[in-house]
Amino acid sequence: MSLAADFTRFTDSHLRSNLRGKPLHAMLVTQEEAAQGLARTALGIVTTLNDQLIYRSPDIRAVYARVRQLAHLADDAVDHFIAAEDILLAAQAGLPVETGDGFMTIPTEQQASREALRYFDLVGERLSLGAVDAVAAAELYVTDRRFRGHVPDHRPPALSPAQSTTLRAIAHGEVTISSGRPWLSRDDLRVSISTVRALEGGGLVTRTPCPRPLQDERLVLTSVGRRGLAATFARPRHAALTTGRPPSRPVTSAVRSKAR
Repeated sequence: MSLAADFTRFTDSHLRSNLRGKPLHAMLVTQEEAAQGLARTALGIVTTLNDQLIYRSPDIRAVYARVRQLAHLADDAVDHFIAAEDILLAAQAGLPVETGDGFMTIPTEQQASREALRYFDLVGERLSLGAVDAVAAAELYVTDRRFRGHVPDHRPPALSPAQSTTLRAIAHGEVTISSGRPWLSRDDLRVSISTVRALEGGGLVTRTPCPRPLQDERLVLTSVGRRGLAATFARPRHAALTTGRPPSRPVTSAVRSKAR
């Protein structure tokens, strides 16, 4: 689950608005280092899975595939940043670079900046769903382990349906605070500030500064929140706390006789 938070931090920092007033090359180097960190973390998860020597069920194989794909995406991002840095340096030094059609040309600094920004945007697009994929991998893993009798040590928190949905959306990196109100990156979700405060009161989420335009704070899971969300994966529906009315009691034959 921490990998999901890492991807969210990366996408929050990977904004064109952050380039204002900063050298483009320096920003590319910073993001390259961050992408290298994502790749290392994802590969570390693969190593941890290998060390556990668990049964390679179809779901566990899917976990491996998802995490490896995230590592590959982060590695590809590093390559894109290096390519962008190279073209900027070539333009500054007056050196030729290979174009898409195989020819060599000396780019102007404006052309080099435009191409570097193309790489920058491409990385943002490819890593934008990293947090969602990381949570999906964690859920697959916990679900498979629970199916095989390995129940998480952490006790699931008592959550209402709205709180449970909000906790997952926060893990996906989809909830920020703008002018004191929750703001979601999806149109099919609704989150109230009272739900957010309830999760904060339970120590499950916290707020951090958010660099995105018009967004003040980012909601993130605490360590307790990450363990709590993981403990809810694959739980039977009846075990969840609900806020609706209890189901009505069945009408017995005796009651039916009195009604007649």
